[in-house]
Amino acid sequence: MPRYRIDLEYDGGPYAGWQRQADLPTVQQAVEEAIFRLSGETVSIRGAGRTDAGVHATAQVAHVDLVREWRGDTVRDALNAHLRKAGERVAVLKAARVSADFDARFSAVGRHYLYRISNRRAPPALGKGKVWWVPKTLDAGAMHEAAQFLLGRHDFTTFRSAQCQASSPIRTLDRLDVTRLGDEIEIRASARSFLHNQVRSMVGSLKRVGDGAWSAADLKAALEAAARAACGQVAPPDGLYLIGVDYPAD
Repeated sequence: MPRYRIDLEYDGGPYAGWQRQADLPTVQQAVEEAIFRLSGETVSIRGAGRTDAGVHATAQVAHVDLVREWRGDTVRDALNAHLRKAGERVAVLKAARVSADFDARFSAVGRHYLYRISNRRAPPALGKGKVWWVPKTLDAGAMHEAAQFLLGRHDFTTFRSAQCQASSPIRTLDRLDVTRLGDEIEIRASARSFLHNQVRSMVGSLKRVGDGAWSAADLKAALEAAARAACGQVAPPDGLYLIGVDYPAD
């Protein structure tokens, strides 16, 4: 059966996350239903990242096996037509035939996330649901300095959801940069893989450094505690975006 790679963009606000659920709308369900309308096939697609409810993506990747062989641009355009007709907040950026051993999740060698904080007194109007609004001024420089303690291979139990199903809390964090762009603070994180809620947990703790409640040493101590209770607040999903997935062939 021909296998297709599908690159996706979506607004996570209307969805209960990526993964299909019995009685809630999800991104996976929206795409699978569009594929059914195109091909008449009931399929299960696999995504590179199981984004949570409210989390957005500019570069999610999925794969699907179809009986019929289609041109990639035909798959892209047809799926987008069905998604638009259904009122979904999902777009197919690219669709292409790939080898049978390509797996959107397990072939990935890197994942990249962006977290956006609106750091101004006025609440966001245009960015509502797309950023975390923090009216108190944050020290982005202090946040970035503290973030460097989290780089490398660590036990990230502190920054792991209690519902995380990963077999090990050990992960290697390759990048965690904090920068200010006017009234917005951007936090960019890169790793081969992340634990459930890891990015949002790290961001919430970094916010405590930014507002002066924690020092860099406090963040380091929270990591070393390897205890969920040591984590700061978990940042809301609104500001989180999956912005890239790396594969060996890329």
